[in-house]
Amino acid sequence: MSAAAPAATAPATASAAPVSWKVPATLSVLAAVALVVFGLFGSAQTAEFGISVSGDAFALPPVRVPGMATSLVLGVVMAALAAYSVRLKLAGRPTPGWAGPVFAVLFVFSFLVWVVASARTPSISLAGLIAGAVTLAVPLVFGSLSGVLCERSGVVNIAIEGQLLGGAFSAAIIASVTDSPALGLVAAALAGALVSMVLAAFSIRYLVNQIIVGVVLNVLVSGLTGFLFTTVMQEDPELFNSPGRLPIIEVPVLSAIPILGPILFKQSVVGYLMYAAVILVWVGLFKTRWGLRLRAVGEHPKAADTLGIKVNATRFWNVTLGGAIAGIGGSFFTLVAIDSFTKEISGGRGFIALAALIFGRWNPIGAFFAALLFGFADNLQAILTIIGTPVPSQFMAMMPYLVTVFAVAGLVGRSRPPAAEGIPYVKG
Repeated sequence: MSAAAPAATAPATASAAPVSWKVPATLSVLAAVALVVFGLFGSAQTAEFGISVSGDAFALPPVRVPGMATSLVLGVVMAALAAYSVRLKLAGRPTPGWAGPVFAVLFVFSFLVWVVASARTPSISLAGLIAGAVTLAVPLVFGSLSGVLCERSGVVNIAIEGQLLGGAFSAAIIASVTDSPALGLVAAALAGALVSMVLAAFSIRYLVNQIIVGVVLNVLVSGLTGFLFTTVMQEDPELFNSPGRLPIIEVPVLSAIPILGPILFKQSVVGYLMYAAVILVWVGLFKTRWGLRLRAVGEHPKAADTLGIKVNATRFWNVTLGGAIAGIGGSFFTLVAIDSFTKEISGGRGFIALAALIFGRWNPIGAFFAALLFGFADNLQAILTIIGTPVPSQFMAMMPYLVTVFAVAGLVGRSRPPAAEGIPYVKG
């Protein structure tokens, strides 16, 4: 009996996956940076964070914190979290899921305290920072939702940039010619769907490498919209490049709530559609029969086929739907942000949306919050330039891409794509 016991426990021990040092090491390095750079070398000035803005139903006093002392306290807390992660690793246990988000919030706030306290004008509107981050994240959210639908069905969507750009161009020219931003919004959805149909046709029907098709589509849409901008729009901008803007719709009373009001209840139609799209895609994916079939063809298409699901048809129409969603996101550039189209107006945000998709682990809610993080970094760089912080704005411009590297490298947790992603299905 005693000889058999080790043999019985050996397979269980061997099958246990080893815990990686990635998370403990990353938390330890970031905690050291926060403690030393933000704390010991931080400014002793008081950092002020405004909560209310003009037009709020009631005013909340700004939050004032001592720069160096606050960063030191936050650094100690982060160091304790990192030590806890290391201790769990040494015991062979993974870091709990709550530790990463908590650490991230502490690190971001410590960074904000450091840069604001070091600025010539040590004051920043927290409400404006968050509202601006949400606004800049709108096209990223739509692009990442497009990626969720495509990649959950098994098709790699590298063409998000082309879908956003095609949507922006179509919205501008149709809204200009018809003098109707609403029709421009519809045209944007159709343009994004058209780009996706090309992606679906070549990758699903003709089995062309999906990554190559996506890259080619990005280049094609960029060249085509650039050519039409030069030869058509610039020749008569009053007729072809004056789309107007979608109005900002304020919900009475609710839009005056400090911080939350402008974010949730003072948006354009595109902004409200963003929230609706996130909810609908999540509910559709995880709570409906359609979503079950969609995930089935992305995880195990052969098994789905044996159950009577038309794998390639399901992929084709969901890729098309994803393109329409990305096209609506593209309309944000020309119907909300500014009222005209320019070359490369999407500015590579399709690739940031792809990073948000990975960072959010192919989940609509996760992709939404990842897009908000990228929007936050994008908005922060502009605000830091205004208040005169010593941190170069170029460094902040790199932040979304640095987060992308962390996400792809798996330092924020293991991300597993759908099992059949990028693999064409040939019925046989």
